[in-house]
Amino acid sequence: MEDQPSLCQVVMRNIKIILEYDGTLYCGWQRQANGTTIQQTLECVIQRITQEKVVIIGSGRTDAGVHALNQVANFLTSSSIECYNLMRGINSLLPDDIVVKGLSEVDDRFHARYSAKSKVYCYRICNSRVRTALLKNYSWHVYEVLDLSHMEEAIGLLIGTRDFSSFCGSNDDASDHVRTVMAVDIQKKRDDMIVVTIEADGFLRHMVRNIIGTLVDVGKRKLSVLGFTEIITALDRAKAGITAPPQGLFLKEVRY
Repeated sequence: MEDQPSLCQVVMRNIKIILEYDGTLYCGWQRQANGTTIQQTLECVIQRITQEKVVIIGSGRTDAGVHALNQVANFLTSSSIECYNLMRGINSLLPDDIVVKGLSEVDDRFHARYSAKSKVYCYRICNSRVRTALLKNYSWHVYEVLDLSHMEEAIGLLIGTRDFSSFCGSNDDASDHVRTVMAVDIQKKRDDMIVVTIEADGFLRHMVRNIIGTLVDVGKRKLSVLGFTEIITALDRAKAGITAPPQGLFLKEVRY
């Protein structure tokens, strides 16, 4: 007699979500014991709706205070709730500083982290003599006038595949510090906001913030473009500038 399929066989769905969040009040993306995180908040909400334990896989970790415009994540569920209703339910329970912008069922092979081809981060610098009150949680205030042309020249040197050890955080656990920067851009907006954008196939811990801290030294004329080049090739974090504060950093896009 042929085996019959079990009526209790569970069909798992792979759900992809696109998130926007204000990281001000969170200890970063990754679940941890000593504070509230984005991952933890999402998992608790989704578990309430699906009545099952879920693990959210993010495209990457964002640090405490860092924001996201389009973070991508995925999770597995046996719930049959239709995607639109699932998204509405999740958003109804999430705090105001986290929102699911899109939710869809995807192929089983999709993995938010490993399927990503590149990520785009942007960093906002408020370059004004007077600090900003409304944007204090979303930019780094630098009151000295920054030389944008020198900053543009320096940041262009990052394009290509190289070892970024000079911009790697001291607590980074990556065994390989080689990354490919595909595109960079720096623009001065009308509101005295300088926006620096970097796209790469991957980022080391604090890599963008360490680049920005060093780039600001170039803008202040404390560091020459040649000096910036020497820092890149030194492969020594101690040679680079400070780590820029987290509130100016946004995960802008994840490309697949």
